Amino acid sequence: MPRFEKPQSEYIEKLVYLNRVSKTVKGGRVMKFSALMVIGDGKGNVGYGLGKAAEVPEAIRKGLEDAKKHMIHVATMGTTIPHEVIGEFSAGRVLLKPAPEGTGVIAGGAVRAVMEAAGIQNIRTKCLRSRNPQNVVAATFQGLQSLRTPETVAATRGKSVDEL
Repeated sequence: MPRFEKPQSEYIEKLVYLNRVSKTVKGGRVMKFSALMVIGDGKGNVGYGLGKAAEVPEAIRKGLEDAKKHMIHVATMGTTIPHEVIGEFSAGRVLLKPAPEGTGVIAGGAVRAVMEAAGIQNIRTKCLRSRNPQNVVAATFQGLQSLRTPETVAATRGKSVDEL
């Protein structure tokens, strides 16, 4: 393996947003970078993280490490989600709607990265308030965490799926 070649990861890694920030100090401006990363296995496990560093590759690496620490499992039904949900985080609000087979991922940039990393292939989404990528990704995760399959609902109610 060549010295600088990165080993293949078992995860789908996506850079959602890269931001250059500066801090003014006595000697001038100090530039740093923040990278919002999404990571998933394409089978329902997905996570996001924010990395900050003086150089872009280091910020991306830190973002991926943070994303691996904060992974969640998404309840899916085939290639879509079980029901409609609105995820909210701060000013970000995202509507997630299940879609029939063949629809594809109808989503904006930040939400699309999360859906592709999670392995959801048919879904319709809409950002309702904030378009800030950090708030949109966090709202998407909040919505995905609140999804429940008919089996989990039946189990919490103490009934069978047919009774629902």
